[in-house]
Amino acid sequence: MAVSTSPETPIPVGEVSRLIGGWIERLGAVWVEGQITQLSRRPGAGVVFLTLRDPSYDISVSVTCYRQVFDKVAEVVSEGARVVVHAKPEWYAPRGQLSLRAAEIKPVGVGELLARLEQLKKSLASEGLFAADRKKPLPFLPQLIGLVCGRASAAERDVLENARHRWPAVRFAVRNVPVQGVHAVPQVIAAVQELDALPEVDVIIVTRGGGSVEDLLPFSDEQLVRAVGAAVTPIVSAIGHEPDSPLLDLVADLRASTPTDAAKKVVPDVGEELARVQQLRERARRAIEGFVQREERGLAAALHRPSIQRPQRMVEEREEQITALLERGRRTLGHLLDRADSELTHTLARVVALSPKATLERGYAVLQKPDGTAVRSPGEVTAEDSLRARVAEGEFRVRVDGAPGAATAAE
Repeated sequence: MAVSTSPETPIPVGEVSRLIGGWIERLGAVWVEGQITQLSRRPGAGVVFLTLRDPSYDISVSVTCYRQVFDKVAEVVSEGARVVVHAKPEWYAPRGQLSLRAAEIKPVGVGELLARLEQLKKSLASEGLFAADRKKPLPFLPQLIGLVCGRASAAERDVLENARHRWPAVRFAVRNVPVQGVHAVPQVIAAVQELDALPEVDVIIVTRGGGSVEDLLPFSDEQLVRAVGAAVTPIVSAIGHEPDSPLLDLVADLRASTPTDAAKKVVPDVGEELARVQQLRERARRAIEGFVQREERGLAAALHRPSIQRPQRMVEEREEQITALLERGRRTLGHLLDRADSELTHTLARVVALSPKATLERGYAVLQKPDGTAVRSPGEVTAEDSLRARVAEGEFRVRVDGAPGAATAAE
C-alpha cells in the first residue's frame, strides 16, 4: 500500500528500507533464469556468491546460496552458463541492496535451449519476421559496409581481406563488440542500430566464427532478432559455419555460410566485373557491326534498284505510255471522224439523189395548184385552170388547155 508522506511529514530512510523489504518478502520464492557472469567460491566459506544476468535486457542481480546447494551442480556450472534458480528475494536493509537467496540451482541443458529456441522461432515466424517479402535486396556495389564483429577476430580478418581482394576500393565501418557472453546482445544491438542510423552505410554484416550452441545463443536472442528486423539497411548474417543456424540467419536479408562467403556475396569481384564488361563490349560491338552490315546490304540492294540507278526511267516509261495512249486516242478519234464523214457523205448523196430538185434538174417540172398542191393526174385540173410550173431554175405560170391533159404556158 502507498505511504502517505509530505515535505512536512517525511519518513526516515530506515523506514523506507524496512517497507521495501516487507514488500519484497511478500513476493515469495520464484524460479529465475539467467546467465552466470560472476562466481565467487571462497575456500572455507559456507556461502557462494553469484551474479545472474539477463543478456537480453542487460540487467543483473546478486544471488547467494549455501555451499551444499552449489556443490550439487559445481561440476556442470561455471561462469557463462545458463541456469534456472529457485530463490527467494531478500532485501538487505542497511545497504539497500536486493539479492536472491537460492535454494536450488538447475543448469539449462542444450536440449532445453534448443527446444526454447524452436518455440521462439515459431513465435517470431508467426509474426512474419522471417517472411521473404520483408527481405531487402543488397546493393550491387556498396560504397561503405558496416561490419559488426569481435575485436581482432578471424571473422573480421576474413571479411576485410576477402572483400578488399575482390574490390580494393571498398570501405568499412567496423564496430568491435563481444560476440558471446552476457554483454554480447546489448552491444551487438547497439552497433547494428548505430550503423543503421548512418545514411552512408549501404549494407551491414554481422559476423563471428563458429562455436558451440551456447556460444551462438546471443545471435538467437529475441531482442537482437527484432532489432535486425526493424533495421532499414540490408543486413547480412555470417554467424559460424554451414551447420550453424541461429535465428539471426532467418531474419537477416541474406545469410552467408561463413565470413568469407559474406564478403563474396556483398562485394563483387573486380576481375569478374571487368571480364563481364569486356564481354558486354564485345557483344555490343558485334551487335552494332551486324546492324551496320545489314543496313549496308539493304542500302546496296536499294542502290541497285533500277528506280534508284535511273530515276528518270519511271518518267520515261510513263511518257511512252502517255504517248502511246495519245496516239491510240488520235487514231480512234480519226477513225470515228472518218467513219462519220463517210456516213455523212453517203447520206448526203442519198438525200441529193432523192431530192425533188435533182429530179427537176434532169428536166422535170412540178405543176402546182394555186393552193400549192401538186398535180399528180390530168383529172385533177380543168380547162382554163391556172397552174404554177416549178423547174430547176425557177417557176412560171401555165394555163390548162381546153382538152383535158393539155396545158399551155401562160403569157
